[in-house]
Amino acid sequence: MSKIIGQPLAGIPWEEKPEGYTMPLWRYSRNPIIGRNGNKVSNSVFNSAVVPFEDGYAGVFRCDSKAISMDIYVGKSKDGLHWEIEDEPVQMEGADGEILKWEYRYDPRVCYLDGRYYITWCNGYHGPTIGVAYTYDFRKFVQLENAFLPCNRNGVLFPRKINGMYMMLSRPSDNGHTPFGDIFISQSRDMEFWGRHRHLMSPVQGNESAWQITKIGPGPTPIETDEGWLLIYHGVITTCNGFVYRMGAALLDLEQPWKMLLRSKDYILAPQEFYECVGDVPNVVFPCAALSDADTGRIAIYYGCADTVTGLVFTTVDDILSYLKEHPM
Repeated sequence: MSKIIGQPLAGIPWEEKPEGYTMPLWRYSRNPIIGRNGNKVSNSVFNSAVVPFEDGYAGVFRCDSKAISMDIYVGKSKDGLHWEIEDEPVQMEGADGEILKWEYRYDPRVCYLDGRYYITWCNGYHGPTIGVAYTYDFRKFVQLENAFLPCNRNGVLFPRKINGMYMMLSRPSDNGHTPFGDIFISQSRDMEFWGRHRHLMSPVQGNESAWQITKIGPGPTPIETDEGWLLIYHGVITTCNGFVYRMGAALLDLEQPWKMLLRSKDYILAPQEFYECVGDVPNVVFPCAALSDADTGRIAIYYGCADTVTGLVFTTVDDILSYLKEHPM
């Protein structure tokens, strides 16, 4: 039996696996949990991040407006299923006004670390980079320095220091809809200056695992287990109908997380349902957040569906690690 290293979460959203189901992730029967009209201004709500907060849950949500501008908004929920998302975007404070300049904000992640809730997102500052901020209450947000030079996307923090260093996953990119991408890990002593960059993983070349042949990118905050860091990521293939996004999983060394122990050859979730295949950008499942319960091993993963709505899938640490071991690269 594998174990999650962390806190219990008795109220984690949950449904049991359907009888006879063989894949490691199974969908919530009432997906999508958030539709296009998540607040008064939204055209779509997707690629968003949630965490346990007080007696329920809080999160930062990507809501593209009806003008198709990209911004991030606070949301609250009692049960992790029914969400109230604010109608005004997150307002940041910061010591240097220069860092508060931005062109767009999208695809946030939220990570509880050192008593704060850190938010990372794709921040438009002369091209896409990784914005970083923190909050204690999801009302006041303090923005720190952008982590990297443009161009970069998918900044994902680890939930604790490793050997005295903060660590962040990212996927260096170009300025557009990147047709390439490897995942790197960067380190920092102070959450401001990032270096010691280490390569983690590349797209798979050839026909061995073609669903992740074009690009890959990290998803939710990694989950610590007794066997290593569990990383959920997205992989992309370029088809005659455009990009198709699927989910994969990897297991990373606890002390040197740029050393990969396992990586899935087969995807763990693919766009198959109508709401995953039809939308503003068809054929996309994009993971951004995961809740986990150390007592039961349950995991709930929030994901963007067709860049339009938000879905929820379930697994357990045993289900997903067993699948990794049965379908390794």
